[in-house]
Amino acid sequence: MRFADALARLTVLPHPLPAPAEVLMPIVVGATAQPTRVPASGRPGNPARPAGVLALLYPDADGMARVVLIERSTHDGHHSGEVSFPGGKAEPDDADITATAMREATEEVGLDPVAAGVRVVGVLEAFWIPVSDFAVTPVVAVADRRPRLSGSPREVARIIEPRMSTFLPGAPIEIVERTIGDWPLRYGAYDVDGLSVWGATARILSQLGAILAQD
Repeated sequence: MRFADALARLTVLPHPLPAPAEVLMPIVVGATAQPTRVPASGRPGNPARPAGVLALLYPDADGMARVVLIERSTHDGHHSGEVSFPGGKAEPDDADITATAMREATEEVGLDPVAAGVRVVGVLEAFWIPVSDFAVTPVVAVADRRPRLSGSPREVARIIEPRMSTFLPGAPIEIVERTIGDWPLRYGAYDVDGLSVWGATARILSQLGAILAQD
């Protein structure tokens, strides 16, 4: 997909937003139970912690739209080694969730929003991540040019910049079954540079791809 076309379709985000591909949604499976969906919101009476991630699109040398992702460093804790967007939990000094996403992108990948000509165009649906109990808001932004990026050695194993065409409706999705903690799960995933992109990140990319595919 050409960046100019993506930019035109992101001028005003549609309402309602299109849903992510259904096959990407994790399902809890078991030999004695009917498959059930992982809940999309936090537990009643126990608000999840707010977090923001930055979905940043920019034009490559051929004028095609690319998106910035990271492979997280391996460590003890949730989301170790996973592919995600730059982002993290909201801090008290953040003015809003957009400020959270931009701050985290600066810390994790060295984003200079002014140098790259970054503009925020809107937010996608917030959702709950059960394993870490975060309520994540995806912030969508575009850059006039490819940003100069450098991953934080403590947090980022590498920066990945796939073309957005990888995530448009109809793109290949593989079905994975694995147990994470006490959750036996089945879900769809994208293959990006030999890495499995699933869960929250895949959901965001799928919804963004659905927006970009609309006429």
